[in-house]
Amino acid sequence: MYTFMAVLFVVTAGLLVKTFAPYACGSGIPEIKTILSGFIIKGYLGKWTLLIKSLGMVLAVATGLSLGKEGPLVHICCCIGNVVSYLFPKYGKNEAKKREILSAAAAAGVSTAFGAPIGGVLFSLEEVSYYFPLKTMWRSFFCALVAAFVLRSINPFGTEHAVMFYVDYDRTWILIELIPFLILGVFGGLVGSVFIKANTMWCNVRKTGKLGKYPITEVIVITLITSVFAYPNEFTRMNSSELIRLLFSQCGIADNSILCDYKTNYTNVINAKTFSIAEAGAGVYKSINLLIVALIFKFVITVFTFGIKVPTGLFIPSLTMGAIAGRCTGILMEQIAFKYPNSWVFQGSCSTGVNCMTPGIYAVVGAAACLSGITRMTVSLVVIVFEITGSVNFIVPLMCAVMTAKWVGDALGKQGIYDAHILLNGYPYLDSKEEFTYKTTAEDCMQSLDEGSQSFAYLTQHSMTTRNLEFLIKKNDFNGYPIVVSDDSRYLVGFVLRKDLENAIFKAKSVKADLDPNTKVIFSVFTNKIDTSLRENYENDVLGLHKIVDFAPITVAVATPMETVIDMFRKLGLRQVIVTQNG
Repeated sequence: MYTFMAVLFVVTAGLLVKTFAPYACGSGIPEIKTILSGFIIKGYLGKWTLLIKSLGMVLAVATGLSLGKEGPLVHICCCIGNVVSYLFPKYGKNEAKKREILSAAAAAGVSTAFGAPIGGVLFSLEEVSYYFPLKTMWRSFFCALVAAFVLRSINPFGTEHAVMFYVDYDRTWILIELIPFLILGVFGGLVGSVFIKANTMWCNVRKTGKLGKYPITEVIVITLITSVFAYPNEFTRMNSSELIRLLFSQCGIADNSILCDYKTNYTNVINAKTFSIAEAGAGVYKSINLLIVALIFKFVITVFTFGIKVPTGLFIPSLTMGAIAGRCTGILMEQIAFKYPNSWVFQGSCSTGVNCMTPGIYAVVGAAACLSGITRMTVSLVVIVFEITGSVNFIVPLMCAVMTAKWVGDALGKQGIYDAHILLNGYPYLDSKEEFTYKTTAEDCMQSLDEGSQSFAYLTQHSMTTRNLEFLIKKNDFNGYPIVVSDDSRYLVGFVLRKDLENAIFKAKSVKADLDPNTKVIFSVFTNKIDTSLRENYENDVLGLHKIVDFAPITVAVATPMETVIDMFRKLGLRQVIVTQNG
């Protein structure tokens, strides 16, 4: 029944995505990063995507697949932001203004997913947004605040907290614990790098091979494998969010999990927060074995799951893997402290045995380290983990583990999982955080006259015919063409996009079926400077295309340093720049 329900849910989700909204699959964060950098993906934030992603996310998470809801929630919130922006012409008709709304929506998405409004704003600033001015920050903050307030009002988990993972650790950490925290950071960086490489390789196979033609079949196979192998192990059978909560929590009197099978005398315990550390029972050692198996299984199955044709997030699987490694490390440290409580390394903190080691804290640190290794988030991640757990005393260990994970991950590969998927999908994205150290100039990098098989392509403002235009479009695949005065005088007049040119010729042919191939094409508006005879010659049979011309294209001089050119592309969201010399 467990397997049957999982397959039923996932097939429904897959068919909804395939039939109604192909863009509703995956995480959505790589595409939102690309959209916020200035590129437009039509329909990606539309009404159908919003509806299908919302339904598909519920079904996909309910299947028990190794995926999360956080990435899809960011995508859903951005869809809402996009749809709402069309109600206000100021935002709906201005792409730059709309991107400010999308930045705020991304913050609201994380705020909803984790109940972490400040972390949401920082996530939007650090990971998603390309351009984040001060006014966008406080607007995002207000948006995330409203999202958190509504979430708190609904009280989805039936507790006093907006998140499932809330724990309250009242002890502080001791210096020796920094060593296992840093080891968890190294583990997070290693796991993150291996995961990114393995997942991008598999997604590339899916994209280029025959597998991509059968998305529903792939979804069913992965769900079957997940269900069959997850069911025997109680830690993989349960929902990932519940597993994280279990790994984060402290063992109490009422806990009947094998994870809390300690040889403890509970008769004298008054306060649940002052348990003495105790010797681990057989259940604890059994649970460690099961958790290690769960960790390997989660890692392998997530590599194949992330990117399938249903809504899939990566936050929860990453947190799960890190939390498992952290909990096992915490139990190990706890048992060392139990065996050698008076050792000098524990600085006397374990001599009483009360509040000495808490395995749940290691789970929190491990979860943050693993997520940092996969996504390369730093500041926002520490704040999100702090907000979802309430463990204010452990900010420094969290920062140490997260930074170690990022450094180790960056040493093995510069890209986080979202940047790797942007590159894999071929989106036009220049990372604003990346530094370029080019010594070249604009002239060195432009498509020049002598290099390559494609010669320098341009249009003249008065001497082109429709035959010339069609030949030029077929001959090369440039995105657009500069317009000059004439062949002899190559002073820049404007720029026209290839797609606009193709559409204009198509419309002209549809209006006049027998359009003469020698019809003159005029790209500029007649002014007094053009002599009268020229004007009379062109009045009869002419195709005027001045409406599709950009008469103020962005240009640079030949000696402009390439670093400046790259900054222009990044900050202005450009698609092309025209290189000129003396005009």
